[in-house]
Amino acid sequence: MSQRVVIDSLVFVREGGLLQGELPVAGLARALDMLADTAGELSYRVQGRMGPKTGQSSRPQLFLEVDGSLSVCCQRCLEGIDYPVRIRSLLELVKDGEELTQEEIEDDSKDFLSAQKELDVVELIEDEIILDLPVAPRHENCVLPDTGGLSKKAEKVEKVSPFSVLKDLKGKVR
Repeated sequence: MSQRVVIDSLVFVREGGLLQGELPVAGLARALDMLADTAGELSYRVQGRMGPKTGQSSRPQLFLEVDGSLSVCCQRCLEGIDYPVRIRSLLELVKDGEELTQEEIEDDSKDFLSAQKELDVVELIEDEIILDLPVAPRHENCVLPDTGGLSKKAEKVEKVSPFSVLKDLKGKVR
């Protein structure tokens, strides 16, 4: 990783913290093998806030935004594809030992993150980027890589049965 930005997640939320900046794509060490090119930067913004009151308390939240473009590798032709990154994640901080209700777990509008004294923001951003990337990116219309000059006739080689040699032995009994 090219840089580290570490925060105490609960203090950051309590103080209404805001971090924003540019993150070089080349610094995303865990995502590099999924990319065709490491040029460029992604802009990010992390804001701490208290969530809406539910019952008697509200839960601390981090709102994460990441924007930019990545070049991912097409799984068919192995060329780069421009992939627009537009991440909007709401992460509710959960203290150690805090139980979540089934309703909270099933709520797809937010995710949960363990509250940490030393939360690496760049690592968190990289996690969200990896989760956002397509599993098997492909161009809509792309051609397979050159097969080394083989013609279509050469590709349609007749399949030979492994039992064809037995045909010659048929009738030749000792």
